[in-house]
Amino acid sequence: MQSVTSPRLREEVGSRAPRGFRVRGKRDPAAAPSARTRPSPRPSPRKRGEGVLSRYPAVERCAIRTLLLAGALLLFGNVGALARDPDKQSFQVIEHGRYMAIAGDCTACHTAKGGQPFAGGGALETPFGTLLAPNITPDLPTGIGSWTDDQFVNAVQNGVGRRSDHLYPAMPYPYYTRMTREDIIAIRAYLDTVEPVQNKVIANQLPFPFNQREAMVGWNLLYFKPGVFKSDPGKSAEWNRGAYLVEGAEHCGLCHTPKNAMGGDENDRAMQGSVLQNWYAPNLTGDRRVGIGDWTTQDIVLYLKTGRNRYDIASGPMAEAVTNSTSHLTDADLRAMAIYLKDQSAGGGGMPQPVSMQDPTMQRGQAIYYDRCAACHTVGGEGIVGLFPRLSGAPLVQQSQATSLIRVVLEGSRAVATNGAPTGPAMPSFAWQLSDPDVAAVVTYIRNSWGNAAPPVAASDVANMRKALLEQP
Repeated sequence: MQSVTSPRLREEVGSRAPRGFRVRGKRDPAAAPSARTRPSPRPSPRKRGEGVLSRYPAVERCAIRTLLLAGALLLFGNVGALARDPDKQSFQVIEHGRYMAIAGDCTACHTAKGGQPFAGGGALETPFGTLLAPNITPDLPTGIGSWTDDQFVNAVQNGVGRRSDHLYPAMPYPYYTRMTREDIIAIRAYLDTVEPVQNKVIANQLPFPFNQREAMVGWNLLYFKPGVFKSDPGKSAEWNRGAYLVEGAEHCGLCHTPKNAMGGDENDRAMQGSVLQNWYAPNLTGDRRVGIGDWTTQDIVLYLKTGRNRYDIASGPMAEAVTNSTSHLTDADLRAMAIYLKDQSAGGGGMPQPVSMQDPTMQRGQAIYYDRCAACHTVGGEGIVGLFPRLSGAPLVQQSQATSLIRVVLEGSRAVATNGAPTGPAMPSFAWQLSDPDVAAVVTYIRNSWGNAAPPVAASDVANMRKALLEQP
């Protein structure tokens, strides 16, 4: 509102002052103050402890209503989240979490040799360097005791740690992303019950530039497809359960699917075999020569349950997987996995031309085999079921790479021992008896006899393996 202050203007304007103006001057003391000119009472001084809102009741009421509404939304939001998650204090939930931790083979990485359960420190050898598995006990400063459930789920499903740091795919989140939140929360409930161990682990041991976790943002864009497993309505419940375990919790493709130069899965060759830590994880497709096309459902169940069947005996990392994981699964889940695996199409290429028996390498290999191998594996390569693996027609010996065979001949091997098959037969090392050309010859012979067909092995391949075994921790 504007004011007219000049005396002359007051005389001229007087009562004719336009609307919106008022004449400022002395008021007649006898005149009664009007409603428009009555001065507003000055607010009383604020008393000690009196809030600003209490001086303005309407504002105070509005603020209280807003706070109550926000609190209600927060409360009901948390109640909704709690309603979605299983009760972590329930014995059934904890037991289910224990089972799913076994299915996920968590102990294989997170329990170091000679270490305490889940306290971390196990070395994970990758083509880019070494990683150490972290401590996942409920220890507050060095484990996951201070993590929220959401942080734990995010790490398992999306590979993002508590501090928003990106995990490396040696932690198989590209497979665990298919697991349900319910299963992951159950695993967390179980881990909360294990003994907390104070063990600080520096997981990232990679050299520069691979130690820069920011690079995982680009890797994830290229090779990571997040999303919980969705059932195929055209398949049976048993098939879908098997798919959930094979493609998710058991993360079979982490070892059995070939990797590209960046460590990403070559999905067009899924389950066709891959080299891992100087072992060869064999083909799991329906191919009859190098895969499991000739295995029955029961053959697969028996192998996963006991570590052996009429075709093979588990060794190396697979022996650990059987010991720590698959031998503890229910028969129903093992059958479901077998049903799913048997439904996979064949893959692995055509049959190569076998090396002729007239080749000097084959003749040398045959002489070594008769002298050193036939007593257990038999002259015809049939082996002894449950004790010494079959070599004739065996998919493992006909893989595109002879990595595992070379290693077993040099290092020896002990078969897995399980409750279902407690005797673990062993094979001695021949590294001290056989030269690199000798090992190459006998492995070439095994891979190309009794109807087998596979590429020959060079002495240089044996030399490289011998060196790698000498250098391993």
